[in-house]
Amino acid sequence: MKLYGRYLSPFVRRVGASLRTLGLDYEHVEVAPFDEWERAQAINPVVRIPALELDDGEILVDSAAILDHLDETAGANALTPRSGKPRRDVLKLVAIAVGGMEKTVGAVYEGRFHAKEKVEQAWVERCENQAVSAMQALDAVAAKAGADGWLYGDKISQADISAAVAFSFAAMARPKLGVAEKVPNLAAFAARMEATPAFQATKIT
Repeated sequence: MKLYGRYLSPFVRRVGASLRTLGLDYEHVEVAPFDEWERAQAINPVVRIPALELDDGEILVDSAAILDHLDETAGANALTPRSGKPRRDVLKLVAIAVGGMEKTVGAVYEGRFHAKEKVEQAWVERCENQAVSAMQALDAVAAKAGADGWLYGDKISQADISAAVAFSFAAMARPKLGVAEKVPNLAAFAARMEATPAFQATKIT
C-alpha cells in the first residue's frame, strides 16, 4: 500500500498512525497539494490528502473512508466498534477530534491564503475557540481515563489516535493558544501516545 500526503496534515497522520497500530506495512509518499497541484490531482480529483493506494491499485480518498476500509479488513482488531452504542460512542469522540483538527486547519489557512491586512481575525479566533472547545471536551474524557487508560473501553481505539493527533497538531500549528495548559489531561494522554511506535513513526515533519 501507499499512503499519499505529509504527516504535517493531521488527517494523513491519523491514517498513518492507524496503519502502524494495526501492523500494516505501507510506503509513505509525500505529496503537498498546494505545491504539487497536478501530482495531487492525479491521485485524488478533489486535490486533497490523504489518499491510500491499495495493493491492487485502487485508490481510496478521505481519511474517514480510508479508516472505514481498514477497520473492515482488520476484523477483531478494528479500531472502531462495529455496531451499537460502543460504535456511536467512539465515533462521537472521533467526530469531536476531527472537528478540532478542521478548525485548527481553518485558522491556519486564513493566515496562509490572505494578505496580512485581509486576514479576518474574528474568523481566526472563532476557529481557534472551536478547536479549544473540542479539546476541552476530550480533556474531560482523558481525565476519566487516568494515567494509563483509554478514551473508550479497555483497548486503543480510533478515538485515542484521532484525539492525540488533534492535540499535537494544534500545539504545533497554533502555539500561542497554549493548549497544553488549557487541556492538561489531554496533553498528558497525547504525550503517552506520542511515545508509542505508531506515533514515533509518523512524527510531524
